[in-house]
Amino acid sequence: MVVLTSFQAVQVHNQAAAIKCGYHPRLRLKNGTVSIRCGIAEPSGEPAPVGQKTKYKDGFFEKAFMTLFARKMEKFAAKSNKDGTPVEKKGWFDYDYESFVDVSKRVIQGRNRTQQQQVVREVLLSMLPPGAPAQFRKLFPPTRWACEFNATITVPFFDWLVGPSEVVEVEVNGVKQRSGVRIKKCRYLENSGCVGMCVNMCKIPTQDFFTDEFGLPLTMTPNFEDMSCEMVYGQAPPPFEDDPASKQPCFADICKHQLLKALWQIPIRASVPSCKPNRNSSYFFSGKCFFSQGAVTMARHSKVTEKDQTRRNCLFEL
Repeated sequence: MVVLTSFQAVQVHNQAAAIKCGYHPRLRLKNGTVSIRCGIAEPSGEPAPVGQKTKYKDGFFEKAFMTLFARKMEKFAAKSNKDGTPVEKKGWFDYDYESFVDVSKRVIQGRNRTQQQQVVREVLLSMLPPGAPAQFRKLFPPTRWACEFNATITVPFFDWLVGPSEVVEVEVNGVKQRSGVRIKKCRYLENSGCVGMCVNMCKIPTQDFFTDEFGLPLTMTPNFEDMSCEMVYGQAPPPFEDDPASKQPCFADICKHQLLKALWQIPIRASVPSCKPNRNSSYFFSGKCFFSQGAVTMARHSKVTEKDQTRRNCLFEL
């Protein structure tokens, strides 16, 4: 869920730059690599190891973007939480990152993956002035320079959303260029804890938005083992059915703690009208974690561990 919505002045002096962004981030150019650190509260200044939640100190600009995106998404979000309790209305700058993610979770309620992606597209378009996509196409045709420029500005402007990142060299159509962005540990994936939200609320709609609306191909490849992600401007994304992310199971630990109980409550002959599992038993749904009838039977009558069974058969989302 990435699109440029505003500009800030950046001055670079002797391979160093300072950008006013909350808690004084640092833009570093080391060995030809551009990276930025903004709002990280960890002693090391880097994201916490996998399994530990990274601490951030968000400043004015970070919260401004969180508020902007959250309020735009609120019009599409469910008006009550999953437990039925009404959602407390928030004012300007009452949003933090957790409440921003909470709005995302309420957006996916009652929507399939295509509908979720459409919501993100509408939110992104609502943030742009009329005719912006056409102007973008004129300013940034899919050239090497345009790809490298967009990779460079992605690093400082979207630290609030995905965490620290850096520009890296990638190969596009046999040509090496610096149009890649490596997100060290995606803040959105880390805080949502949901592979489905990563794919349907960020990866796919962002790829489609840049590729279809802006005419600049973009491929995002999340690594669900370490929560990193690689963005490659200039590289056309694969069809959804051929994308490895479409077959990625949910996080086993999250299912174990939050969703496993649902497994034992589903009748073996449960009727799930919206369930259309594919051959790989990986399909994105909205609002619930579905299990196939065979998976329920197997889990009840075999010695397969809860963790393995959940990871294999959960057709997620949170």
